[in-house]
Amino acid sequence: MTLATSASWPTYRNWRNSAAIGALTAAIFAGPAVRAQTPREAELEARLNQLEAAVTALKGELQAARTDQQADRQASAQIARKADDRVAALENKPAAEGFQIGGTSFKIGGFVKMVGSATRYDDGEMPGGALGKEFYLPQQIPVGGRSSHDVIGHARQSRLSFETETPVGAKTLKSHIEFDFGLATAPAGAQRATNPYTPTLRRAYFTYGNWLLGQEWTTFQSPSLLPETTDFVGPMEGTVFVRQLIAQYRQPLGDNLSLYLAAENPQTETVTPAAAALVDRDNDRMPDLVAKLAYKSKALEWHVAGLMRMLSVNREEQGGAQGDTAMGWGVSGGARVAFGPQGRHDVRLLATYGRGIGRYLGLGAVADVVDDPARAQRLGLVSNLSGYAAVKLGWTDSLRSTFMAGYHRAYYPSDFIVPGLADKAAYSLAGNIFWSPVEHLDLGIEYRHAQRNVVSGLKGQMDRLEMAAKYTF
Repeated sequence: MTLATSASWPTYRNWRNSAAIGALTAAIFAGPAVRAQTPREAELEARLNQLEAAVTALKGELQAARTDQQADRQASAQIARKADDRVAALENKPAAEGFQIGGTSFKIGGFVKMVGSATRYDDGEMPGGALGKEFYLPQQIPVGGRSSHDVIGHARQSRLSFETETPVGAKTLKSHIEFDFGLATAPAGAQRATNPYTPTLRRAYFTYGNWLLGQEWTTFQSPSLLPETTDFVGPMEGTVFVRQLIAQYRQPLGDNLSLYLAAENPQTETVTPAAAALVDRDNDRMPDLVAKLAYKSKALEWHVAGLMRMLSVNREEQGGAQGDTAMGWGVSGGARVAFGPQGRHDVRLLATYGRGIGRYLGLGAVADVVDDPARAQRLGLVSNLSGYAAVKLGWTDSLRSTFMAGYHRAYYPSDFIVPGLADKAAYSLAGNIFWSPVEHLDLGIEYRHAQRNVVSGLKGQMDRLEMAAKYTF
């Protein structure tokens, strides 16, 4: 055997090292088949397995906790959003009005109004306690005398109202009761001490479905067309103005359009050849019948109304005079048209014509009929033409003016004798400016010129400067 030379020794040494390394590696990774585990190694391996299982479980719990936390955050955010929405809704919702007892809601409203005026009468003096001192009544302008002046202030036009609503089945039963002090007779010496005025009923009615029953504005009138004024009414001679017992049915015909049919309390107002004072008869035979077609939206409102009446006086027991009847009728139409920026301006118009409808005009300015018991046909119908026009200009959101004119003309039957002091015609011109410094408070000043003509040819003129302050609640 020949020994390796020195040149082949490194090769042999590298081979021996590689074999040793391979044997060591095989010993390590061969597993039990190569080398058996010691008890210590088995214990360590078991602990490692337990640790790996614990770590895996901990990772799962951590992931679940993160998922639950994210869900909680989403739920909290959703609850917060709902709370914010509810708060916003409550903040934007108007404050509740009135109060409730059982199933009925109650609401109290009205206003406090103070009026002061300085008036000049060119042709006479207004008697003490007359309503014409406190608001414009053309039939009370004095005629045939010397000029006079009057200054007065009062709060009689203040108003109080009560409203209720009660659900009844699928509908709601509503009621409205309203009082003021404007038409109460002034007691003697009222201004001297305490100025007491008795509350007077204005409106008292209830509604259910399409029906309205009770005392309300006549269906022949549309009060919303009246212009803004410091006065009680404004162009009194040119407007229909009656409140009375009515039974009214409203039938909607479409968007904003309705037909109204009503039977209303009758009352025949007469004048005799011997006296100009109006006499209220109370022996009517049938209700006044009214039909009205009305449209109402924010920018436009109009109506056309018709009235039929049976006027009557009964047989007089003294002198054997016979009773009599006559048919009266009337038509009326009006409109309000808004224009300009935000609809702050508007034009309001009303025109009425008819025979035997005097008590419906200007707070009973003239009689319905001339009553002459000496005639076979004792009732002569009085024809009437009246109307007004008004323009409102909204200078700003809180400052506005209204300019208005009213007119009335009575045409008496030519074959009847009519008292010389019976009203024949009246007109008025007025302008005002109103300022609302805060919500619900209105301050106004108005100037009015008016004239009254009577059958005899006499006339009277009135000039009035009036200021008013009104707080509505």
